[in-house]
Amino acid sequence: MAPTPRSVDTAGRSHAVVIGAGLAGLTAARALADAYERVTVLDRDVLPAEPSSRRGVPQSRQLHILLARGAQALEELFPGFLEELLAAGATRADTQTEVHWYLDGRLLCPVPSGVIAYGASRPQVEHHVRARVVALPGVAVREGMEVLGPVTTPDRARVTGVRVRSRTGGPGEEAIPADLVVDASGRGSRAPDWLEELGYPRPRRTRVRADVVYVTRHFRREPHHIGGRSGVALVPFPGLPRGGALVSERKDRFAAVLFGLQGEEPPTDEAGMLAYAESLPGPDVAEVLRTAEPLNEPVRMRYPASTRHHYEKLDHRPGGLLVTGDALCNFNPTYGQGMTAAAQQAVVLRALLAREPRERDRNADGLPRRFFRAAAEVVDTPWLLAAGGDLRFPGVEGRRGPADGLLDRYLTRYRAAASVDPVLGRTFLSVAHMLQPPARLMSPGHVLRVLRASRRAGDPAGADS
Repeated sequence: MAPTPRSVDTAGRSHAVVIGAGLAGLTAARALADAYERVTVLDRDVLPAEPSSRRGVPQSRQLHILLARGAQALEELFPGFLEELLAAGATRADTQTEVHWYLDGRLLCPVPSGVIAYGASRPQVEHHVRARVVALPGVAVREGMEVLGPVTTPDRARVTGVRVRSRTGGPGEEAIPADLVVDASGRGSRAPDWLEELGYPRPRRTRVRADVVYVTRHFRREPHHIGGRSGVALVPFPGLPRGGALVSERKDRFAAVLFGLQGEEPPTDEAGMLAYAESLPGPDVAEVLRTAEPLNEPVRMRYPASTRHHYEKLDHRPGGLLVTGDALCNFNPTYGQGMTAAAQQAVVLRALLAREPRERDRNADGLPRRFFRAAAEVVDTPWLLAAGGDLRFPGVEGRRGPADGLLDRYLTRYRAAASVDPVLGRTFLSVAHMLQPPARLMSPGHVLRVLRASRRAGDPAGADS
């Protein structure tokens, strides 16, 4: 497909550098390509020519899903992307009929919702995004490059580039000048250290420690599996801190994941995985593990805590430096929000660059201040969902507000009511896929539906109302 033509005059914006060629870095590069004459993407890895996992993205071998809002964002950045992904073998599904959701052990009422998600492996999504990005005029990807630190003006008021070194035997240290540097290097980002070294405060950090362990294995998908549906999600809840999911990454392949938190660790041997799956509320994951042909060995990963860096709250920061993706905020991966949040941040960046006066971009606190505020609004919803979901478990470490107990009791009743009221189920999925704000769950009409439906669902709290 031909590259999307530039829509913004790039005069005064010469060169932007992006650290990291994962999804966050690639989508940021797409946003920058309209506004800068040249964009250089730097990555430590030698990038694969075909869709495959790589060392710099260790979670790429785990189950991924492209949420509805993430699909919209990628389509906005790369028109025709979703059809291209489907043509390469990805799947699409209505998340309420073609996927079974178990909330607090109850099956979400299965009716059409119009909330469409896409099943594809992380390497597949990244491969197609990267192909689109490198085809853009003025964009270059430099592989095997280690970023050593920022280059700044003498007064350290603005970042003016990065120092790099080749990891593949090239020349020694090199300085790459840039009008803007975007750190999309992931959870290992050194941006807080760089700020401190430059004399700025580190951003305040919020953490929710759930100690998640998850195991993914791929299986051959046959038409008879799980009634022909596309997937299943079995969400942990207090009393059962373990869950599982199936996603059709292709028409002939399932990705199956088992996960646990607070000391619950899925095994990696076949008998242990099957026993773990059989302990879950729904039968679908166990069915696939019992009857389907395994395509590879199980892969385990640990994820100690979700972490949010509050760059938007800094009173002083250098100009010329942005942070995005997991480097800005990373979430418990079992919620599947990472790719979507990164793509949304790129959409925000693109919009800011399209309307920002160039002379204000050169102000040391101009574009970064506006971007971090806008990115914080993007992050608010997935953070509330992931952190709020984890904080339901009493042993999870994290800050709880005075109203959290009341809200949790309401949402517990909501989940029960959604097993019999399809409208509540549809709204839940719209919020989970970031199409609607979480406040929608508590609208007056939904509160009334919860009160009525929780009685029909046999919810003890509803029966006493």
